[in-house]
Amino acid sequence: MSASQRYLVLITSFLALVFDGVELGLMPVASLSVSKSLLGSSFTPELGGEWFARFTAALMLGAAIGGIVFGGLGDRIGRTRAMGVCILFYSVFAALGAYVQDQWQMLALRFLVGLGVGGLWPNGIALVSECWAAASRPLVSGAMMAGLNAGILLLSQFARQWPVTADSWRWLFQFAGAPVLLGLFVLLALPESPKWLATRGTVKAPVTPLRALFQPQLVHFTIIGILISSIPMIGAWSASKWMIPWSDKVAGAANLGYKAATQGWWALGAMLGSFAGAQLASWIGRRLSYCLISIGTVAITLAMFQLTAPLQPGFHAVVFAQGFVATLFFGWLALYLPELFPTRVRATGSGLAYNSGRFATAFGVLAAGFLFKALGGDYPRVGSICALIYALGFIVIWWAPDTKQADLAD
Repeated sequence: MSASQRYLVLITSFLALVFDGVELGLMPVASLSVSKSLLGSSFTPELGGEWFARFTAALMLGAAIGGIVFGGLGDRIGRTRAMGVCILFYSVFAALGAYVQDQWQMLALRFLVGLGVGGLWPNGIALVSECWAAASRPLVSGAMMAGLNAGILLLSQFARQWPVTADSWRWLFQFAGAPVLLGLFVLLALPESPKWLATRGTVKAPVTPLRALFQPQLVHFTIIGILISSIPMIGAWSASKWMIPWSDKVAGAANLGYKAATQGWWALGAMLGSFAGAQLASWIGRRLSYCLISIGTVAITLAMFQLTAPLQPGFHAVVFAQGFVATLFFGWLALYLPELFPTRVRATGSGLAYNSGRFATAFGVLAAGFLFKALGGDYPRVGSICALIYALGFIVIWWAPDTKQADLAD
């Protein structure tokens, strides 16, 4: 590829992940307002928290299925075509959320949005990893994951400028439909991965990519990829994200922009952390870095829920730090997962590994919702209990291969 084509791939994939982040950050900011509007007089804080868990679980379940289905599609028809389809999925169904009339309609749409959100990541990461030289990949992988959290930061700044309330939330979903134009551009004009193009027709009797991942030569890598991806994914959505509705409840109508400010501080830390995670993995090794990130995330998440609280002076500083440390995982994964799998199954393998955690996350978030209700809406206790999932990371990682090869496997 020419330099201009490689930069076009990088910039377009980055923008696709920015809008992917917008979709991920949308319901933590809007959920309570949506529920107050659609439930009317039947709304209670506990019911609002329960619906937040349901919306999150629907998104995660859709993302898990989308990551596997659209990851496999990328290995079959090409990275760019699958990316374009994913962008259209998450933008069109997000925009339709502006017109829902009840909670169940919104729940169905969040699942459909999740299909596109989950499918974009493996295809975007595979495309960029295959188009850039090995020496650039830590920087490029980090930049890509920073894009995801830049989208969450962008959304939070919009919500600070125009507060999301029970009377004014539909505009946010209309805004989330804007990337439909980007999806059309990707389908029509974005160059395809040369590595993927070179693998077409090289095997006379190809095994389907998903089946290949569970054959003897790859099954160990597949299982390890699923485990090391699941831990930070479950932790992020069953523990960390409770900080935003917690802020919404504490600040209330007296400070409408506070929940968006909380998400903004977290997203700023996350944008830096997701970039730094790939660099850390490159500098000190894949396994040691993952182990240290696991220990650090347990500590900072417990500190956020037990040593401070919304509206206290140091709360946003701790939120920023938690965003930075907890998202080191995702920059790490963007570098590591493509190294586990050969080109013919790279998008499928990365998608399966990254998104399988979302199946567990969907059930974990629902369990957290029931825990939230059982504990009487006690956000700090729920967040602290769920934060312990991160501790599994410094055990599981020692079964993973310490990949440091100079180039991706063919």
